Amino acid sequence: MSRLTPRLIDFIRKQHLFFVATAMKDGHINLSPKGLDSLKVINENRVLWLNLTGSGNETATHLMHNERMTLMFCAFEGPPMILRLYGSARACHPHDSLWEESIDFFPNKAGARQLIDLHIELVQISCGFGVPLMDYRQQRQELVEWAESQGEEGLRKYRERKNTTSLDGHTTDISNTTKP
Repeated sequence: MSRLTPRLIDFIRKQHLFFVATAMKDGHINLSPKGLDSLKVINENRVLWLNLTGSGNETATHLMHNERMTLMFCAFEGPPMILRLYGSARACHPHDSLWEESIDFFPNKAGARQLIDLHIELVQISCGFGVPLMDYRQQRQELVEWAESQGEEGLRKYRERKNTTSLDGHTTDISNTTKP
């Protein structure tokens, strides 16, 4: 199928965790778990993800070279299901018009560095029978607390040290994550 149904949109909204996968033609594949109320369904063919400052910037780097991205959601509670969204994505930074148009979809979070805009081309559902049932306790707050403690200047310096080069040695677009 090529778009989300109301049932799948409801499933996504109930998930506490999702996974992001990107890759360039050569080099390492990036696969990362995400949470913290950082994903919003905009419509049946589009989702936005608020990318927070972390130890790397692989997703945004990969998207500069190859727009393909996959998001995966697993039912860790309730009926079993795995949902994958395949599509093309781009990273938007605080100086981009999409940032101003879309940032209010998300709670204000320290460390916000990019919005990832995914246009869905393929939706795939699989059984999820092998995914364990797990009890959700809460979101971790360490990343947001760390970003708050750094302040804007500390985050800028951290990004310069840790987010300017990908694992495969490619330059990232991290310099564009702040307003001029």
